[in-house]
Amino acid sequence: MLESSYSERNGKANLIPSGTAVLKVPDSVNILLVDDDPKNLMVLETVLSDPTYRLVRAESANQALLALVREEFALIILDIQMPGMTGFELAQMIKQRKKTAAVPIIFLTAYYSEAEHILEGYGTGAVDYLHKPVNPAILRSKVSVFVELHRHQRDMEQSNAALMAEVAERRRIEDQLLQLNNELEKRVEQRTADLTIAHRRKDEFLATLAHELRNPLAPIRNALEILKLSRVDVETTRQMAEIMGRQVDHLVRLVDDLLDVSRVMGGKIELRREQVELSSVISSAVETAQPLIDEQRHVLDISLPSEPLFVDADPVRLTQVVANLLVNAAKYTERAGHIWVVGERRDGEIVLRIRDTGIGIASDILPRIFELFVQADQSATRSQGGLGIGLTLVKNLVEMHHGSVTATSEGLGRGSEFVIRLPIAMRRDTSLSKIDQPSWPKLPSHRLLVVDDNKAAAITLAMLLRLKGHDVRVAHDGPAALEVAAEYRPEMVFLDIGMPRMDGYEVARCMRTIPGLEKTEFVAVTGWGQLEDRRRSAEAGFNHHLVKPADLKDVEILLAELKR
Repeated sequence: MLESSYSERNGKANLIPSGTAVLKVPDSVNILLVDDDPKNLMVLETVLSDPTYRLVRAESANQALLALVREEFALIILDIQMPGMTGFELAQMIKQRKKTAAVPIIFLTAYYSEAEHILEGYGTGAVDYLHKPVNPAILRSKVSVFVELHRHQRDMEQSNAALMAEVAERRRIEDQLLQLNNELEKRVEQRTADLTIAHRRKDEFLATLAHELRNPLAPIRNALEILKLSRVDVETTRQMAEIMGRQVDHLVRLVDDLLDVSRVMGGKIELRREQVELSSVISSAVETAQPLIDEQRHVLDISLPSEPLFVDADPVRLTQVVANLLVNAAKYTERAGHIWVVGERRDGEIVLRIRDTGIGIASDILPRIFELFVQADQSATRSQGGLGIGLTLVKNLVEMHHGSVTATSEGLGRGSEFVIRLPIAMRRDTSLSKIDQPSWPKLPSHRLLVVDDNKAAAITLAMLLRLKGHDVRVAHDGPAALEVAAEYRPEMVFLDIGMPRMDGYEVARCMRTIPGLEKTEFVAVTGWGQLEDRRRSAEAGFNHHLVKPADLKDVEILLAELKR
């Protein structure tokens, strides 16, 4: 039966309990010494003493087999004459196992010196055959050769493994690069296609713009030429003036649309929100579109609920949205068509539907109908006029109001419907919404400080506030404002941002440190009104942000909400 374990003693191998950790010399190699005589093993250990050798003892064939199962060896030095199993038999078993078949074996013997025994030893797979007593120098020399061969083989295996790992890693990287390249090619193809479409749209837009600008210029030029004639009666002059006025108005609308779409898409439009009733927005929009609706002899049906529907919105911009959709419906509907405007309250939203019996929208255009310069029907567009930017304006303005707009159509010639959804607003007490109403209650007087290096702006704002009954002080730079604030302790400071010496941000931060101004509210008054400007003013300690020229109504609202 096999012994359970083996170990080292004084650098030599001996039996120890299984599982004990063994320290190895760096780059050391294992050499298995097999002999049933402990004295012979001790001699071999003495002869082969080397810090880079780890000598493992086995006093029987069974111990040798156990060691070979557990560890890897560079060389086996094997005694032939052993009880139970001879060295020849053990060598045959070692060579039959795949794991140990390549391990070189040196036979040692004191008995078998005849040629047939030597041949038998080589026949079992031995690489050498030495007679006892062994010459130490010869043994050391032979062992060193096989150890070096083992080290070279081990190094080659490690290098080969590293090389294979590197090859595998390179293949993985190549596969990733190939995948990335394929993705890049697809993205380039898509981008090229997008740019081609965008370039085509730009060309179409420029051609349409040139067409639209020349259309009103022709009657204007003709009218001017007519007015130059000597024999022009009063009626003709009046007619020519009306023609030129209409065409100039048309040019102004074109330019306004261009500027609006540029400002909206660049985030440069600030909504002036107030509580607006839906019916007033629709009435204003109808006023704008009514001339074209009447000219085309369309029937306009408007259906609104009896209860008022309120939305927090910029009334001018929301009217522009509805008017654009009504004008589009009138333009792209054959004469004597039908247009419906339906408003309703649904699930906390205002839903406004504008439907017509017009030319409709093709299914391939419908998903892109709100994109810039996309036009549903080139022939219709050019005959009716338009730059293809109106719906882009509609979409952006509606989304600025935290709403949404969608378009549906059953196809060409079957009309279209646009649906606007806006968050409904709870009705507020409108008695406080207009400061110029006779019922406006007298506001309590407040201590106010106006700071602006523009003396005219500061003085006029201070005069307005005094006329409203407030106590107002004025400063024209930062240091003066700090002195006044420390003595006067205003309840609210209207502070210009762009001042010399100390800008408004620095002044606000300094005022926040003055004792007695802990509850003072600061209002930034500036010509900059983008989100980044508002963020900066808030970080500097401002409570409110007004864009010049400040609307007096906004100022009064802030004062009405100011707590004493």
